[in-house]
Amino acid sequence: MPPSPFSRPRRHLLQCAVGAAALPFLARHAAAVEVPDEPKLHHQDYAALRQHFRTRLVQKGPAPDKFEPLTPPAGAERIFYRSGRDGELTLTAWLSPYKRKAERMPAVLFLHGGNAMGAGHWHPLKAYIDAGYIVMMPSMRGENGQNGNFSGFYDEVDDVLAAADRLVHLPGVDRERIFLAGHSVGGVLAMLASMSSHRFRASVPISGNPNAFRFFSRYPEDIRFDDQDKREFEVRSALCYAGSFKAPTLLLHGTEETHFEDGTTLLLKRASSLPITVTANTIQGNHTSAIPGAVDASIAFFKQVAA
Repeated sequence: MPPSPFSRPRRHLLQCAVGAAALPFLARHAAAVEVPDEPKLHHQDYAALRQHFRTRLVQKGPAPDKFEPLTPPAGAERIFYRSGRDGELTLTAWLSPYKRKAERMPAVLFLHGGNAMGAGHWHPLKAYIDAGYIVMMPSMRGENGQNGNFSGFYDEVDDVLAAADRLVHLPGVDRERIFLAGHSVGGVLAMLASMSSHRFRASVPISGNPNAFRFFSRYPEDIRFDDQDKREFEVRSALCYAGSFKAPTLLLHGTEETHFEDGTTLLLKRASSLPITVTANTIQGNHTSAIPGAVDASIAFFKQVAA
């Protein structure tokens, strides 16, 4: 039986492109992340920051998770989108087949969990299709054997925005009703992407950690950037740029995921003065079992916002 797509299986780093030279690097990070009690709040707009800040990757290579071929599952077809600074990356996305209608259709860009895309990520998204949405789920740079360097929540935001641009230009898609959602790693990217662009009508990050310091203290093997520069953690933390949300946002996590509560509470406090709504709720269950309920809650939120 293949591993659950919602767990975080790892490749053996010594057998991958990261190579044996990564051992000192990984050992240094194993318990090196210093987690501040309360990450700094920056008042600069996150989208403006991204125009000039470039992450410094000290270790370049693929995403760290085990992966399967990007053969589309039942109910999906494979398309491609271009990303990278000069469009040098051609990346895979899965799209729900649809027939064009007289009226343009709303669409959901859903960001998968983990650092590899698998068929199991697609199955819960049928609820969006049944509710009348076109669904696109993009893979990211360095995932599933694709080109590009894994950066851990920074350059991947460019991939999300590039995928959104591809979705907007599909025939029959209503560009005024592009909704964003994501789970786990995808939930983090959904937060950062919704602070980076006015493209999205609303956003629902699910079980995403708004505090990169805490995330990387738990998963130090995902660090590819200069961890001696605290800005590298801050630009990956929605908490540090909470005033930059550009669309109504509903943060969701499972009732058993109590470790998200402090970060969510602080994020809501920091975003409270925004002219758009940023709110949160819990869904019965854990990191995996809450997903179907969270998808249903996101549909209700999208319809509420669109109305």
